[in-house]
Amino acid sequence: MQEHHEPARIEPKSLGDYLEVMSKAVFQSGMSWRVVESKWSTIREAFRGFDAEAVAGLGVREIDELAHDSRVIRNRRKIEAIVGNANRIIALDKQHGSFQNYLRSHGSFEASNAALRKEFKFLGDSGCYYFLWVVGEQVPPYEEWSAARSR
Repeated sequence: MQEHHEPARIEPKSLGDYLEVMSKAVFQSGMSWRVVESKWSTIREAFRGFDAEAVAGLGVREIDELAHDSRVIRNRRKIEAIVGNANRIIALDKQHGSFQNYLRSHGSFEASNAALRKEFKFLGDSGCYYFLWVVGEQVPPYEEWSAARSR
């Protein structure tokens, strides 16, 4: 039986808060949350505190440096995904007046889940649930969500 770790919820104050939570979901994809959690302070440092504009502006040279930086989980595809996701968060924030407005524009958890998976890289079903839960959006109870996916 897989252990369920319930992360703390936050009230996002900036695009960087959304980006940080999403990036943790990206890094956790296919990995133990304990591994990601143990490195999180140095990952946060390497990713400029998850300032959305700073991460969105990272170029090939900076991505190369991060891909060789022992402070992070050195998965180049995930690092590139986080930079791309930062750009998407900024664009959707501008398009919808706020990123929270974007998240709430879908009408249901399932619609939000589908939209997030389409818009963002390395954000699967579990990552979307985690992201929405942590940033305080409506999600079904974990047991219900988990049971629906185990079919």
